[in-house]
Amino acid sequence: MEIREYTEYNEKEIVRLYTEVGWTAYTDNLSILQRGFENSLLVLGAFENNELIGIIRVVGDGFTIVFVQDILVFPNQQRKGVGTALLQEILDCYKNVRQIELATDNTPQTVAFYKSMGFSEFSELGCCGFMKC
Repeated sequence: MEIREYTEYNEKEIVRLYTEVGWTAYTDNLSILQRGFENSLLVLGAFENNELIGIIRVVGDGFTIVFVQDILVFPNQQRKGVGTALLQEILDCYKNVRQIELATDNTPQTVAFYKSMGFSEFSELGCCGFMKC
C-alpha cells in the first residue's frame, strides 16, 4: 500500500467510494463535493497497485486546528490497516497542531478505532461539541 497526496480529483472513483461506504448524501451534489475536495487543506489517498482503496480529507488552517472531514475505505479493503495508515499519516503531518478533531458515527467500532488512535471524546476533555446540519 502506498499513501500519497490525492491531487487529481477523479469523480468516478470518488463517487464509487462514497457510494460503496453508504455516504450518498455527499454525492447528491457532485459539484459541491468536488469543490470541497479542491478547498481541503489536504487529501491523501491510499493506493494498491495504483488503484485508490481509501482517502482521508482534512480541513482547517494547518497550524492551530485540523478537522478530519472524511476518512473512507472501500468495504473490501476495511480492517486491513488502511484507515489506520491514512489517519496516522495525518497525525504525523500535523503533529504540532494543537487540535485535531473529527465527528463520526457513535458506534462501538468507530469509538474504539479513534480511541486506539489517541483521540478522546469531547466529554472526556471537559468540552462539548455542536453541529448544525
